[in-house]
Amino acid sequence: MIRLARIGARKQPYYRVVVIDKERARNGRSVEVVGLYNPRTNPTTIDLKRDRIDYWVSKGAQLSDTVGRLLTKSKAAAAPAA
Repeated sequence: MIRLARIGARKQPYYRVVVIDKERARNGRSVEVVGLYNPRTNPTTIDLKRDRIDYWVSKGAQLSDTVGRLLTKSKAAAAPAA
């Protein structure tokens, strides 16, 4: 599963996008860190390793709903304006 793991202080959320077994705790030991998400910056900072995410999805990993939305949002931001 590819999902968010919260790091950062109380009331100052900062997230890692991690590959982790579905049964593990939210902040449990992850297999690999594949990105970062900081909602507190303006605009929000989304830094994803797309090649690694594609690799894990090809191996059967599922994206959480939130990570899926972040992925589409970052793709839209990276696309050149026509």
